[in-house]
Amino acid sequence: MTASSTRRTTAARSRLAAVGAIAVAGALLLTGCGDHTDKNNGSGSASASAPLASKLPADIRKSGKIVVGSDIAYPPVEYMKDGKAVGIDPDIADALGKQLGVTFEFQNGKFDNLIVGLQSKRFQVLMSAMSDTKDRENGVNSDNGQKVGKGVDFVDYFTAGTSILVQKGNPKGVQSLDDLCGKVVALQRGTTSEDIAKQQSKKCTKDGKKAIKLQSFDTDPEALLRLKQGASVADLNDFPVAAYNAKTSGGGKDFEVVGEQIEAGPYGIAVSKDNTQLRDALQAALNAIIKNGEYAKIMQKWNVTDGAVTEAKINGGS
Repeated sequence: MTASSTRRTTAARSRLAAVGAIAVAGALLLTGCGDHTDKNNGSGSASASAPLASKLPADIRKSGKIVVGSDIAYPPVEYMKDGKAVGIDPDIADALGKQLGVTFEFQNGKFDNLIVGLQSKRFQVLMSAMSDTKDRENGVNSDNGQKVGKGVDFVDYFTAGTSILVQKGNPKGVQSLDDLCGKVVALQRGTTSEDIAKQQSKKCTKDGKKAIKLQSFDTDPEALLRLKQGASVADLNDFPVAAYNAKTSGGGKDFEVVGEQIEAGPYGIAVSKDNTQLRDALQAALNAIIKNGEYAKIMQKWNVTDGAVTEAKINGGS
């Protein structure tokens, strides 16, 4: 996730098994970010026996599937394993699908192109650790405040802040954003993390310090690789992603998280503003899995209960 938090920003935001997120980077470079990487092959009409199937638009009921745009390189939120999209978002999508009687078909794309893909009807929804922000809701470019589209609606389903990820042992002594002034920071393009880094860079110069030297990449694994190599001092990431990489990359020997979460805010499922029926169906389905306990099980499975919500809100970002 502009992407907001971090993949949130934008934003972003492929999204590893033994070697963690960095292994996915190589796979993405080989396959190409824009390729379709996971199809659930949903066909036929929606299951009429599903409790909330009648809430869906007629075309989706007929097709029996919802096409999801996602940058599938952001573990544990979404990433590729054995040719299939797995993670928090795919698990939530599966639970929503049971309520709605459809399958969710994940298709891979670059994070900063996802909203364009939604508005051009390549995708019907976006699930990509995308932060719900007012800029995204209103179709505003966060860099210059200019209108770039009609915006999207969000069904909020998780809360996350940005974390600072550094090399194991924190050799540069980074503890906060202020410690990044004059340093090289690698991160994913179009995310909330990038927005936060740009804002901090302005603060650095205002305080008489050197600006942050930003290196922006199409995918987070590329940014992580720069950090692992010592070519940057930090990567900014959503807290569940940063914690996952600290735990898994190099068997836990590559990275660590420092400081507190920054600007915690909601992740949202993005839907076109002209598709309010689908938006409302997703909200109803999300509230249903919160109520029946399926949502809590997913949060526990991925050890992200701190980011759980108790209600699905629409456009709750700031």
